[in-house]
Amino acid sequence: MIFTSNDDYFIENFKSVMKEEFEMTDMGLLKYFLGIEVDQNENGNFFSQAKYVNELLSRFNMQDSKVEITPTVIGLKLSKEDNSKYFDPSVYKSIVGSLMYLTATRPDIMYDVSLISRFIKKPKEAHWQAAKRILRYVKGTKRYGIFYTISECSNLVGYKDNDWAGSVDDQKSTFGYIFHIGSGAISWAFKKQPIVALSIEEAEYVAATAAACQAVWMRRMLRSLCQEQATATVIFCDNSSAIALSKNFVFHKRTKHIETNFHYIRELVNNGEIILQHCRTQAQVADILTKPLDQKSFEFLRKLFCMTDNPIVEIKGEC
Repeated sequence: MIFTSNDDYFIENFKSVMKEEFEMTDMGLLKYFLGIEVDQNENGNFFSQAKYVNELLSRFNMQDSKVEITPTVIGLKLSKEDNSKYFDPSVYKSIVGSLMYLTATRPDIMYDVSLISRFIKKPKEAHWQAAKRILRYVKGTKRYGIFYTISECSNLVGYKDNDWAGSVDDQKSTFGYIFHIGSGAISWAFKKQPIVALSIEEAEYVAATAAACQAVWMRRMLRSLCQEQATATVIFCDNSSAIALSKNFVFHKRTKHIETNFHYIRELVNNGEIILQHCRTQAQVADILTKPLDQKSFEFLRKLFCMTDNPIVEIKGEC
């Protein structure tokens, strides 16, 4: 999105009106807000939490720990019935909460943090080790953040993926979605599905409905910000069966057990608000939100988030 001269006028007028009503000081461009560092330049805006990561490492005595290239070991499956020793819940809750706030600018750790958050009631040593690996990863990528380049493109585009029966404890599937406007990601989530899916098709279909609901909310929000979406929002999916099911309005044996609310996506597709479009699994950005990946795949998908290490941004001191 590009600001015009009219936008500049309204911004200046708004500031002058606010100064008349309240005691305020114009401190210029935003640099730091609630632990989030902002670098604004002629190329775009860069958001990171480098200083917050330093504080996090210091709080949990991880300043001298070794660095990991990925936040999770490939094939990691955590369970409530793990045989390792119990760990201090208060410390575990503290690290999970701190990492959750870090996901505000770090979607690359969204899956891992959401995974360890399932065990805050009775954490085990294995869960604590998984949390420490995330800290070792962010230590090596502390300067990473999302870079939003200046662009005239304001189309909302989404990606969604699913990990069928990903939970060891209850066999429920997990899904993740991410939405872009222009260059960078603006919304992402990872969540366990409320039902036990009987097939990959059903799990993907339910995940698509959740992503579509988020897209509808964002379309309404953008409309209120005078950025109405003129065309349907495309959501990329790597499962052809789920796409076909969203277009097929005839109930049959494979879908008659699916709860009615999950068929909402059919209405959205029929009304032209949402389009489910197929993409290759290798290009499915949301894949990073649903499962542990090898280094090559992880780094490739991380770039598609528009995540980068901006050398211009320095780790600031105490504020």
